Amino acid sequence: MCGIVGFISHQHFDSCKSSLPHAALSLSHRGPDDSGIFFDKTCGLGLAHRRLSVIDLSQAGRQPMQSEDGQVCIDYNGEVYNFREIRNSLEKLGHRFQSATDTEVILKAYLQWGVDCVRKFMGMFALALWDRRTRHLILMRDRLGVKPLYYYFDGETFLFASELKAFMAFERFKREIDADAVPLFLHYQYIPAPRTVFRNTCKLLPGHFLIFDGRDITIRSYWNLPDASETADSLISEDEELQRLDALLTKAVSDRLISDVPLGALLSGGIDSSVVTAIMQKISAKPVKTFTIGFREAGYNEAPHAAQVAEYLGTDHTELYVSPGEALSLIPRLPEIYDEPFADASAIPTFLVSQLARSRVTVALSGDGGDEQFCGYVRYWTTQAMGKLFGFGVRGSGFGGGVKKILAPMLEKIPPDQLEKCYRRVKDTLPQYLQVANFSDKWQKLLKLMRHSQDIQELYRMTICLWDKEELAQVAGSRSQVAGSRLQGAGSPLTSHPLPLTTYPLPLTPYETIFAETEGLSLLSRFMRADQKTYLPDALLTKADRASMAVGLELRAPLLDHRLMEYTSRLPDHLKYRNGAGKYLLKKLLARYMPDALFERPKMGFGIPIAEWFRGELKPMLSDYLSSERLKAEGLFDARVVEEKISEHLSGKVNHHYRLWALLMWEMWRERWLNG
Repeated sequence: MCGIVGFISHQHFDSCKSSLPHAALSLSHRGPDDSGIFFDKTCGLGLAHRRLSVIDLSQAGRQPMQSEDGQVCIDYNGEVYNFREIRNSLEKLGHRFQSATDTEVILKAYLQWGVDCVRKFMGMFALALWDRRTRHLILMRDRLGVKPLYYYFDGETFLFASELKAFMAFERFKREIDADAVPLFLHYQYIPAPRTVFRNTCKLLPGHFLIFDGRDITIRSYWNLPDASETADSLISEDEELQRLDALLTKAVSDRLISDVPLGALLSGGIDSSVVTAIMQKISAKPVKTFTIGFREAGYNEAPHAAQVAEYLGTDHTELYVSPGEALSLIPRLPEIYDEPFADASAIPTFLVSQLARSRVTVALSGDGGDEQFCGYVRYWTTQAMGKLFGFGVRGSGFGGGVKKILAPMLEKIPPDQLEKCYRRVKDTLPQYLQVANFSDKWQKLLKLMRHSQDIQELYRMTICLWDKEELAQVAGSRSQVAGSRLQGAGSPLTSHPLPLTTYPLPLTPYETIFAETEGLSLLSRFMRADQKTYLPDALLTKADRASMAVGLELRAPLLDHRLMEYTSRLPDHLKYRNGAGKYLLKKLLARYMPDALFERPKMGFGIPIAEWFRGELKPMLSDYLSSERLKAEGLFDARVVEEKISEHLSGKVNHHYRLWALLMWEMWRERWLNG
């Protein structure tokens, strides 16, 4: 895996040229093994590359790589797993190769087929192709968005990079906050693509390519998931579907074992990572190296489950128990690793397990993507049930608003902390689908759903948001008019306009578009499709990419093979969700490799005890960054509302840890990138 960065700027070529080496250096964690740089002054272009050597470790794999005639140059991050098949096709067409890399295959595939070559690539990638013949810069991103790709254009200078931090090296880049970024971040815990935290700066959407001709930007989609109605085959038997799933996933795992450096697997003990590891072990001629971390806190420790799976499969297993101090010491590094605001606290264990794996391997397989394909989140079927109860999404079903009006006031009278205690007493006697972590948090979410949801789209939004619209108006709405004038960053104002946080509904994102486009699908399919297009690339894959690349570990996700994704998108709901539990067919597959007892248990998120830490070890940090004096001086958030949320959380009355974590991450990010 690698880091890429480049520019086109005729007017400011000299300035950008002098900045490019520094920009590349900021990405050295993504590519610690080698570096390269390329300039075309007549076209105002510069490309830089940081290399993590995985395939063909020789100098023949150096980038940026030029074609033999010097007319096309590639700057590439990723892995195209079917490059050998594509190479064979190209050789039959007369092409000759100087290296054993997939980089050269991509380059010559473009020479042969033009931009349509991207449809042939199977893998994860973000790349730039400079075509001197047409003076076009072409950016391409993989179908699922496993690899990141940012671009910036102010009318004179065009920049692209693997991470936003590379832009900071350029004098032309202005750190002006997008006015919509703050409410979107607090709402979703990330900033949805194609937006970023900065103005004039975007994420290239997954499954898209971009062409910049020196003046205009053209963006096109080259892939999308098929709808369930697009299936060409009628449903075959469950056993035959199981055989097909086994074959597809085995192929996906096998393709991702191509490497000239040591490989391993991240093993949490959950269904997704266990099935990937089991198939990997089936294929491997020797024990697979597996890695997991554990926490001493109850409810957050999957290490014993992972150890049992590893022992049964016979892997070479390494586990590390992390103390609160070790985890907490990582928090100040998060704004550097995630160079735009990011509020998924599981970034901490993801970094720690990546760091552990990197001590023994350079490439690791993960189980990312299983929940979004096989209905793995409890929120899918609970939202479906509530939608039917309230009459959302299914004509003639439910009792509509009357249910909410009657039940909500009654349920609100039950103290969440007392409810949590009662739940823990009876938890083991309940069905599996009612056994969830952080029950009081789920209870608070249920009450909000009953109070505020008006349709199925809003109902599902309420299950995934942090600060809902009502809370956003309270915490930030009254402060928006002074934010622009008081907040400073890198010598320029936070934004040239006041932050319109009182404007509702929230700015449109792909979330709303997806719900409109999938109206004909089942509710479960709509929820999964929304996550596949938003939460998966913008939150989960962002988390995994930055955490793993921060330590120079290449992470590969077989469950995100686009062929597998196309297959699962056509599967009917009853093969994903059945009898109050998700991942039906995936669990049937895993049962071929290990006993049910090793994986049949309530789902446990990959998180850390932030709620408890805010009341203990993290309390000083919370009080510092979210102090009334600090917030009043900055003028962005209402200090009174924040103080109230902190007080309620510290007393144990209500858990606000996710909302407070988002505010903390914003303040720490702002300190690093606007004042640093």
